[in-house]
Amino acid sequence: MEELIIATKNKGKAKEFEELFEPLGFRVKTLLDYPDAPDIEETGKTFEENALLKAVGISNIFQKIVIADDSGLVIDALDGRPGVYSARYAGTDKDDEANIQKVLFEMKDVPEEKRTAHFHCTLALVVPGKDPIIVEGTCNGLILTEKRGNNGFGYDPIFYLPHLKKTMAEITSEEKNRISHRGNAIRKLSEHVQEAMERGDFLS
Repeated sequence: MEELIIATKNKGKAKEFEELFEPLGFRVKTLLDYPDAPDIEETGKTFEENALLKAVGISNIFQKIVIADDSGLVIDALDGRPGVYSARYAGTDKDDEANIQKVLFEMKDVPEEKRTAHFHCTLALVVPGKDPIIVEGTCNGLILTEKRGNNGFGYDPIFYLPHLKKTMAEITSEEKNRISHRGNAIRKLSEHVQEAMERGDFLS
């Protein structure tokens, strides 16, 4: 069984990839299984650049198949911010509450009709000796004026889905996988991988 590394320490993300790739015959690992793996600095200016930096960097170290993602919140009224800086928008990496409060402050005078936003996810799959596969997924919504819901992580409590009349933090993980930016990107990646495997050129 071929080993595939997801370049993340997030168990929730890893589970989404396991559900997709284990039925295809891959043994899915994460960076939690490789405690000596270095942190790859995200110095790119775009989601694609950051995803590729992580995927190529980890693949070169371990000579294994690697999938890395870079994702974030893109708000129209803020000229696309926080974008690639979503995880560290308030200055501290992974401080969800501080990031949310900064967005709410910056959006406090923005009327409802101009509070449009989308979540974006870029996935990069790197197979040693092959050209990378890059896919993208998005999910559209609105930014609320206050938090709602206790599920999810990141900006989910202020990201409202009009067609469901709920925030991303008020839906189940199953619902989220069906409509989220990462879920959409994973499905696209699955199609690419299955086509490549049918052609016999994924690992050969």
